[in-house]
Amino acid sequence: MRVLVTGAAGQLGRDVVLACQRAGDEVVATDRVSLDVTDRDAVLGAVTSTRPHTVFHCAAYTAVDACETEVDTAYRVNALAVRWVAEAAHRTGAHLVHVSTDYVFDGTKPSPYVEWDAPNPLGVYGASKLAGEREAGPDATIVRTSWLMGEHGANMVRTVLRLAAGRSALAFVDDQRGHPTFCEDLAPMLRRLAVDRRPGVHHMTNQGAVSWYEFAQAVVAAAGGDPGVVSPIPTAALEPPRPAPRPANSVLDNAVLRLSGLPLLPDFHEPLERLVRSLTS
Repeated sequence: MRVLVTGAAGQLGRDVVLACQRAGDEVVATDRVSLDVTDRDAVLGAVTSTRPHTVFHCAAYTAVDACETEVDTAYRVNALAVRWVAEAAHRTGAHLVHVSTDYVFDGTKPSPYVEWDAPNPLGVYGASKLAGEREAGPDATIVRTSWLMGEHGANMVRTVLRLAAGRSALAFVDDQRGHPTFCEDLAPMLRRLAVDRRPGVHHMTNQGAVSWYEFAQAVVAAAGGDPGVVSPIPTAALEPPRPAPRPANSVLDNAVLRLSGLPLLPDFHEPLERLVRSLTS
């Protein structure tokens, strides 16, 4: 395929570029410098000039707490930009793969969220990403994922490794649960859905639901440390308090993949071990 990737300098975008290159695709990689996704003319020009088979829209404003005060920026990047990308894809016949988030849910459901559950975002970030899903349209592949980790960007694995190297005790919240998801596993599956041009919403995460506390313990253990240095605390005890509310239950049931007979991403422990080795070698 010929593919265009927005947000190609970001954590997921870089792995999408690598996955497509490994598959033999012709890749046009764009970042904030080369393509302002909030500029309609720029987006139309980039897509119509390259005429890709698929557009992977990975660009997003993911500063969850900052979104609470930078509301216009959140909607401009996470919603309106998707309108321009979807318009450009429609004009050229390209298939759009749009990446969304677990934050479209409020986290009050006692069991994992399936694709047909009603969204109810708690904050501006989730609301703006939900608006982006709607802008993508019914023919696009919309992939909701959670707790992204990768070799190429800032994420919780890097944070835990950094903190563990300088402290004898760590504390992480134990009342937020989700699925850690590794970009190296997610990116090839995004491409697979793009090849099939599968429409609609898909939940796609690595398997294995944990709290942030349990995940931090797993990171420390993978690095050869003592997971006992990590202690649990409630979200309410965080200092300073986070401006944006977080869903307590971010566990996404990958129901569409499962019911369609498509493979699920593996348990998170294996890619975690690989990532920790890569970051500490």
